[in-house]
Amino acid sequence: MSTSVVATFALIVLARITDVTLDTLRTAAIVQGRRVFAAILGFFEAVIYVCAVAKVLLNMDHPIYALAYGLGYGLGTFLGITIEQRLGFGRQVLSLFTRNGAELAKGLISAGYRVAKVQGHIRDGEASILYVEVPRKQTRKLISEAAAIDETCFCVVNEVRAAGFANRSVSNSVENWPSM
Repeated sequence: MSTSVVATFALIVLARITDVTLDTLRTAAIVQGRRVFAAILGFFEAVIYVCAVAKVLLNMDHPIYALAYGLGYGLGTFLGITIEQRLGFGRQVLSLFTRNGAELAKGLISAGYRVAKVQGHIRDGEASILYVEVPRKQTRKLISEAAAIDETCFCVVNEVRAAGFANRSVSNSVENWPSM
């Protein structure tokens, strides 16, 4: 195998890793409503993709390039998800289901979280649902802190996408909520 084939193989793998990673980040940005960021990523992703696919299709006499294309795609998917999780863009709302609502709410409020509490009735008695909005980067920390206070609580995590109401964003109006 010649040096140019090996170099081209490596370039195709790197190009696909780059464009699929950008695609993964772009998809996350779209879901979060970050249009400008998604558009910029999409531009670079498309340019890199066209170059990589053209190199493969114009050199079908080297089937190893198709393997490079697939390898880059798989590695790019893995890397894109890893980077997106580490960056942790966006916000999440955690719904904590607990029988110890007052104690858990007090502990989370004293840890600096804003908590909304809903009291309810279940078959076996009383239960509370605590809603807490946090940056995605703090989700694991909040779950750990909640479990330390009430190891039997159950947590559901939802992504938050802000929407405007009467010229105010949701995040601005939520900040004005009184603490419990």
